[in-house]
Amino acid sequence: MDHAMVEANRPAVSLTAPINRPTGLPAHPPQMTATLRATQPTVRILGTHGVPANYGGFETAAENVALFLRDQGWRVVVYCQDEGRGRIRTDVWNGIERVIVPVPLDGWLGTSLFDLRSILHAVRHRDLCLTFGYNTAIFNTLQRLLRIPNVINMDGIEWSRARWGRARQSILWTNERIACVVGDALIADHPEIAVHLATRAPERKITTIAYGAHPVTEASTAPVTALGLEPGAYLTLICRPIPENTILELVRAFSRRERGVRLVVLGTYRPDEDEYHRAVMDAASDEVDFVGAIYDPDSVTALRFHGIGYLHGHTVGGTNPSLVEAMAAGNAIVAHDNDYNRWVAADGALYFRTEDDADAAITSLLEDRALRDRLSAAARDRHLAEFTWTHVAGQYEDLLVRVGGVRKPVNDSATCTTGGHR
Repeated sequence: MDHAMVEANRPAVSLTAPINRPTGLPAHPPQMTATLRATQPTVRILGTHGVPANYGGFETAAENVALFLRDQGWRVVVYCQDEGRGRIRTDVWNGIERVIVPVPLDGWLGTSLFDLRSILHAVRHRDLCLTFGYNTAIFNTLQRLLRIPNVINMDGIEWSRARWGRARQSILWTNERIACVVGDALIADHPEIAVHLATRAPERKITTIAYGAHPVTEASTAPVTALGLEPGAYLTLICRPIPENTILELVRAFSRRERGVRLVVLGTYRPDEDEYHRAVMDAASDEVDFVGAIYDPDSVTALRFHGIGYLHGHTVGGTNPSLVEAMAAGNAIVAHDNDYNRWVAADGALYFRTEDDADAAITSLLEDRALRDRLSAAARDRHLAEFTWTHVAGQYEDLLVRVGGVRKPVNDSATCTTGGHR
């Protein structure tokens, strides 16, 4: 999953959020808490930067799955990466236990150390594990050796992305193979990813569970007007600025003619440092606005909701969170024509392969209000059928119950709440 607003140097999840208990989740006395833990199924979530989510797609998925499981009566423990040195510590956020693991390193080395320390801590408890990503699957061998059930979300075919370079591609390729062996169950976020995994693991191990998004039916116009934009007078393009996301082709296609609307491009562009960034910005007409990376989810949601439509150029990566979130906001979509996007958006998008195709699709979208309304309705219908967090997280729970050999808890409304859901 290639989340819309994630950058490689994004800091780790903030761990300074208030520790609170949502309304409706009573504070049990210690003796009752011990009794509850004895009867509750427990899952430990590893591989993300932690909760609350402020980093990317995996973190958003982990948060929503964790909150759903909490509401169903599970004990949920999430491992969170922190900066600096010190001992591992614990606290509680919205009824979810957090194990905060400090690491003094940045980048891949820091991530690898965090994963190793998290796994070493988790296996001491021998609880069912849910791991997001296979980047450090070599460490998951420990769970396999100790016969601790581990469900691994396999993300996209990360090793195939040219941006990693050959050394990291080799590491990812190797870890993908290891994960397919040591994982008790593998989650593919798209049917095409499941097909790929079936070349490396028995099909009985593989379950397709997509990415989710909450439906958006209203949003403030303040984030839109703060950027000098007029609601209903712009398109959005939200992704990491790399060639495989077809940004240059989309910007060129939009800029071929005067459109009478804006194209708002989100992301960090450094034209002085990156040749591709420079090419994209040079190709843009004066109707294209590069507004930088915006990490606040409410602001991004408002930009989507009040836009005319969304341009999606991703060519690889399974179920893309940005595309799902656009559908949840009812965007009419112009998407690159490939098996990944066609399964996700279905009838909610116009598709392009060439720059000429993109120009024609953008023109049709802008000139035909009935077409926009039809695409918007189809996108919402597709989202509600497949990509709500309730549906997605429910599939996670079913898989965890099966793999962990645990009894599904009875949802007691007296002790559960959905107050943490966004």
